[in-house]
Amino acid sequence: MSEIKLDVLSGVRENGKNMYAVEVDDKIFILDCGLMYPENELLGIDIVIPNFDYLEENARKIQGIFLTHGHADAIGALPYFIENHPVPIFGSELTIALAKIACENVSKAKKFNDFHIIDEQTEIDFDDVTVSFFKTTHSVPDSLGIVLQTPEGNIVYTGDFKIDQTATSDYQTDYSRIAEIGNQGVLALLSDSTNAENPIEIENEKDVLDFISETFEYHSGRIVVSAHSSNIIRIQQVFEAAYQNNRKIALIGYDVEKIVKTALRLNKLHIPDDDLLIDIHDIGKYDDDELVILQTGRSGEPLKSLQKMALGRHKSVKLKHGDLVLITTTPSPSMETNVAKTRDMIFRAGANVKTISDNMNLSGHASRNDLQLMFNLLKPKFVIPVQGEYRQLFATKECALEVGIPDENVILVNKGDILEYTRDKFQLIQSVDASNTLIDGIGIGDIGNIVLRDRKLLAEDGIFIAVVTIDRRKHKIVDTPKITSRGFVYVKTSRDLIAESREIVTKVVQNNLDNKEFDWTHLKQDIRDQLNHYLYEQTKRHPVIMPVIMEINQSHMKKGHKKVKKENVKQQKNNSKSKNK
Repeated sequence: MSEIKLDVLSGVRENGKNMYAVEVDDKIFILDCGLMYPENELLGIDIVIPNFDYLEENARKIQGIFLTHGHADAIGALPYFIENHPVPIFGSELTIALAKIACENVSKAKKFNDFHIIDEQTEIDFDDVTVSFFKTTHSVPDSLGIVLQTPEGNIVYTGDFKIDQTATSDYQTDYSRIAEIGNQGVLALLSDSTNAENPIEIENEKDVLDFISETFEYHSGRIVVSAHSSNIIRIQQVFEAAYQNNRKIALIGYDVEKIVKTALRLNKLHIPDDDLLIDIHDIGKYDDDELVILQTGRSGEPLKSLQKMALGRHKSVKLKHGDLVLITTTPSPSMETNVAKTRDMIFRAGANVKTISDNMNLSGHASRNDLQLMFNLLKPKFVIPVQGEYRQLFATKECALEVGIPDENVILVNKGDILEYTRDKFQLIQSVDASNTLIDGIGIGDIGNIVLRDRKLLAEDGIFIAVVTIDRRKHKIVDTPKITSRGFVYVKTSRDLIAESREIVTKVVQNNLDNKEFDWTHLKQDIRDQLNHYLYEQTKRHPVIMPVIMEINQSHMKKGHKKVKKENVKQQKNNSKSKNK
């Protein structure tokens, strides 16, 4: 009997950052390697990636990383893993192309080239494990589910998927292949749970195209469309709707050159007419009713660009009366406030705004009915809900129970859980460190809770700096302490507060200088404690307090200065003698 383990390294009880692993005897197969964009409280953090410690400890066992699709939640962390562990990467043609783009942004990963293009027909033999794939429907072409055929049965990972009977060939689900996998016997299913709470059928993409086309038809002015650069199917629909309504498209935004043009090159994105796309600098040559401006970007970036357009600060486009802004992406709950703010700014600029999610139930992820169809086709013995917060994982469990899967065979897991298949069931055998790794600029994992706490305090209550110069030898303060504040109080209108703070610092420093057991750490902490107590008493706020202590020794510096002069004179005399000789 083979030893089988399921490693839940990330992607549960959170949205994004998908990364799981299957261990069969001494082999590890990694499923996806994604990132997550930070929530608001992670101030200054660019992205969040999984903790790789467990995989690094077992690096020699890794057979490869197998990717389901080309979105950041599946491929975004790849560059940070392969820069230290260059293992083979397997994915569909578009997925690999997008993974290469992701690696270009990290210097150490640029030269990595162990990529392998696979498709739904591919089978990869690893002795007692065979890895194969099946087509799924998602908002990006070439999405695949992954099957690991083991001696104990198939282990299936769906990746992101939904059911859409009207999907075109690049997006169609292969139902017969899924049923075939189910007939072979599925030991465990790792299932997408992102949209499991949704009891309403998701709109099919044909209806979405009709909606966009009608919007274009009945608006007589200029149209600005906002979309995620990785939502290829939505971009395709905008192309087709513009063509149907005799409009030209100007592309702007982050990743347009890379993602959109890569999809075009690989024929995963199709232009109905060669003259459809125009340069953004040429929009002045066309009437407003002939234009669509497609603004793309990563998470949050399209909204930021729309705000700049509304304020007249965008370098290429300024919103005006008669414009229509069409937001085509369903916002996450954390973005709803930002969407409302953006809508208000657009209306203030004189334009109108329409959000597609207000009119249609859209998602790239399976609804309850979609999940239950997948369960019935695959007939898994065990279901492990992944890809979602706890309430979404629980909703997937309810879906599984409704189709007859026993309660004890639906396992809700935590990040870091290692499950082992023994005695005909999966048991939790250990939990490993699955904390977030934070990326800030070029720093990887060097930002911790203390730094984030300080950033939060700085953002909320500002900083208060006390600068003191002392002569420790003479036990005195050389000059009056200088007090500076940023983001806490306005110094010129808070003179009494500043003066009293100066007195507190003077008293604390002098007391420490008079103490025979003088200690620098104690002095700084004493200043922080005394100031913190006083400032909170006066303002009910806790700024970051930064004491800066400078030390001089005037008598020692004076003697040293004279000594240098004597040495210089002596050296000059010696030089003079050598010249005379």
